[in-house]
Amino acid sequence: MRTSLISVRAAPLVPFLASTGRVSLFQALALAAPLAVDVINRGPLVLPILATALVVALFWENLFAFLRHADMSLHGLTTAMLVTLFVPLGVEAWQLAVAMSLGVVLGELVFGGRGFGFVHPAAATLALLVFSFPQLSLQPTATSVALASVASAALLLLAGLISWRVLLATSAVAGAALAWSGGLVSVQALLIPVSAGLVFLIADALSATATNPGRWVYGALAGFLIAVFAGFSTDQLSSQAVVFAALLASVFSPLIDHLAVLANAYWRENRRAKRTKQRLSNQSRGEADNG
Repeated sequence: MRTSLISVRAAPLVPFLASTGRVSLFQALALAAPLAVDVINRGPLVLPILATALVVALFWENLFAFLRHADMSLHGLTTAMLVTLFVPLGVEAWQLAVAMSLGVVLGELVFGGRGFGFVHPAAATLALLVFSFPQLSLQPTATSVALASVASAALLLLAGLISWRVLLATSAVAGAALAWSGGLVSVQALLIPVSAGLVFLIADALSATATNPGRWVYGALAGFLIAVFAGFSTDQLSSQAVVFAALLASVFSPLIDHLAVLANAYWRENRRAKRTKQRLSNQSRGEADNG
C-alpha cells in the first residue's frame, strides 16, 4: 500500500528527548565540541563573549518565564553558545547585549518561547548585530570548527533533531548555484564556510520545516539564498551569507509547510475520488453482467 505523500516527525528518535528542555541540553552537548575548538583557536578572549551572551539570553528567557508563571529554562544556553561561534572578538559587550536582547525577545520570546516561533533567535541576534553595527563582520568558520560541526551533525542526525533532507538539499543547491556562475565548486570550498551555520541554524528544528516535502523545498531555498548573499562567488562565501540565508528561509518555513499540507490533502482527496469512481464503475459493471 502506498504511504502518504507527507510525513511529519512528531518526536525525536531518542525517547529521552521528549521535552524542549532536554532537547536544548542535547543541542548544547552537540555545540560543545565546535565551541571548544573555537576557544582553542581564538584564545581566552572568547570566554567574555560567551559569558555576556549567556547572561543576557538566560536573563530574558527566565524573566519571560517568571512573567508567564512558567518553569525556569536553560534554552538560552544553546542560543548563547551558537552566537559565540560567530561573533568577532572586536565586539563590545554592550553591542552584543543589545543585539542579543533584541534577537532573543523578538526572535523567540514574543511568540511564546522555545518551539513556538519560526525564527532562530541566534540567527536574529547575528543579523541584528551586523545590521546595527556595520563595522563588524561575523567570524569566519575555521576548518577545525567545520570538522567539529560535522561530528555534531552526525550526533543530531542520530537523535532525530535535524533532517538529512535539509542538509542535502541546501548543500546541493548552494553548490549548483555557485558552480553555475563560477565553475566547479570543491566540497571543501563549499562546506567549510557554511558547515556550522548549516547544521545549527538552517537545519535546526526551530527554523526548519516539519514536513518531508517541505524540508526539500526549504533546504533548496536556503541553499539558493546562500549563493545569492555570497554574490554567486565562493570568494564571498561567508558566515554572514549563511546567517542571512537562514533567517530569510525561516520566514518562509511556515508557508512551505502549509503548502505541503494543502498539496497532501489535495493528493489524498484526489486518490479517494478515483477509488470511489473505480468502485462505482465496478459495481455498475457487475450489475450489468448479472442482468
